[in-house]
Amino acid sequence: METLQAFFLFVFVPLVNPAPPLQQESLQFYEYDTDVSMGSLTQQDYEMQSKDIRKDRTNVSLDTSLMLQSDDSQLDVPPTKDTNLPTCLLCVCLSGSVYCEEIDIEAVPPLPKETAYLYARFNKIKRIAASDFADITTLRRIDFSGNRIEEIEDGAFSKLLLLEELSLAENRLVKLPVLPPKLTTFNANQNRIKSRGIKANAFKKLTNLAYLYLGHNALESVPLNLPESLRILHLQYNNITSITDDTFCKSNNTRYIRTRMDEIRMEGNPIVLAKHVNAFSCLRMLPVGTYY
Repeated sequence: METLQAFFLFVFVPLVNPAPPLQQESLQFYEYDTDVSMGSLTQQDYEMQSKDIRKDRTNVSLDTSLMLQSDDSQLDVPPTKDTNLPTCLLCVCLSGSVYCEEIDIEAVPPLPKETAYLYARFNKIKRIAASDFADITTLRRIDFSGNRIEEIEDGAFSKLLLLEELSLAENRLVKLPVLPPKLTTFNANQNRIKSRGIKANAFKKLTNLAYLYLGHNALESVPLNLPESLRILHLQYNNITSITDDTFCKSNNTRYIRTRMDEIRMEGNPIVLAKHVNAFSCLRMLPVGTYY
């Protein structure tokens, strides 16, 4: 009888199917303070993600849907191992990315050696030393927007041969540091940079540079030797008063065309662009600015 009851219990107890795994919503990100779309490089803004992380630092998802780039480059980055660093107790260390946003740090913290992406926006950092990144050669993106940086020591970025994106927007810089060779995006909007703070060949060897943002500074002239790779150039709201036929084009080559240049913004400068028509002969479209 007991055997028979056990049989009926086994047969008639409804089977409960396990609940399907939760499908996390994939986040989309957009680049910070660039005013225009930058194609595949601009859909990188991590603002929604960093806010969620700060709400609950102990419940951070390790799901790959939190990857920060649309390509597969971050798949090559190993999981963060040095999570016992003091930095990872103060910040969030997540699969090669370190988030140190709005925590009032005054210097660049020690980073795990495999760090590829550093976000340290809206802090109180005043200086970047050469030793800050001496052993972190895996960095691909750094964002120091919204700090108080006045000085960047010589060679601070010289060993970052993989660095592609660097933002120093909304700081207090008066001159630019030497930039790493593979940079594709550089944002120094809203600083105090004057033309004498940019070396003549600062951008010449950056053959991958596509997006250059120098708006809202104190430049008196357009930077020299802009690379052929440049697609977008922002120089709005500076003190630029004149340009020459060689600023964007080549006065000795009337057939030269800048085929990659899609946008130049020069509004908010005292220059009247209509007085320099020959300076734009190689461009596919006229710069944005004042013409009368």
